[in-house]
Amino acid sequence: MIKFPDEIPDSCKWQKVEPINRGWSDDQKYYVRTTDGRELLLRVSDVSQYENRKRDFEAIKQLDKLDILISHPVDFGICNNGKSVYSLLTWIKGKDAEYLLPRLDRKEQYQFGVKAGEILKIIHQVSTAKNQISWSERFNRKINRNIAAYEACGIRLKGAEKIIEYIEQNRYLLDNRPQCFQHGDYHAGNMIITESGELGIIDFNRVDYGDPWEEFNRITWCADISASFASGRINGYFEHDVPALFFRLMALYIASNQLSSIPWAIQFG
Repeated sequence: MIKFPDEIPDSCKWQKVEPINRGWSDDQKYYVRTTDGRELLLRVSDVSQYENRKRDFEAIKQLDKLDILISHPVDFGICNNGKSVYSLLTWIKGKDAEYLLPRLDRKEQYQFGVKAGEILKIIHQVSTAKNQISWSERFNRKINRNIAAYEACGIRLKGAEKIIEYIEQNRYLLDNRPQCFQHGDYHAGNMIITESGELGIIDFNRVDYGDPWEEFNRITWCADISASFASGRINGYFEHDVPALFFRLMALYIASNQLSSIPWAIQFG
């Protein structure tokens, strides 16, 4: 049992703490309401993740001045007698977009998609750190790992040969791609729709730097929920003027993800 009151500053003012049992992360997540009515999100990770979580927390600070609705950083530190690391963020009150979107009409779904694309464009205004290795070098390494892991896992995906063929024929598209701040897991499952109709973005625990267009590698999950939302997201990002090259690169990123999803899923049974 984590001893919140003893180790996290101002936790004596926490009136309500409820566990959040959703998502694929190994982190423990809690909804917190304080005696003065503030609502917070608490994430607790194993202390071995200290450097990663510190990096994530510092990265989110870069978004504080942007005009978007996100969970803002509040506090970070060690708890649970040195066994855990915690991150405290502001809470976005509303309903999960993946739950609410299918209950809206297609026009509303599309409009929220456009907003999601516009927000992503704003997030990508944050520039990458200096002296990053080239995107081509980074992502080609990832492709190599994904293909090797797929071939070693023992499970065969129908059509995998065509997927790998497409990847090999289009690696050159990675050359000279720009890099920027990435959310890292941008899809409807990490979005909140408030009562006033605002779209909020949550779960910045996979932040990274890379090709801004790679952020569309999970748009298949959005399309499963709402094709209109997914379409709006692309049009919103590109201000309704989508370059043809985008679709070829998106296909490359999704193809790589398809292969990696097979060995990734094995660990979950």
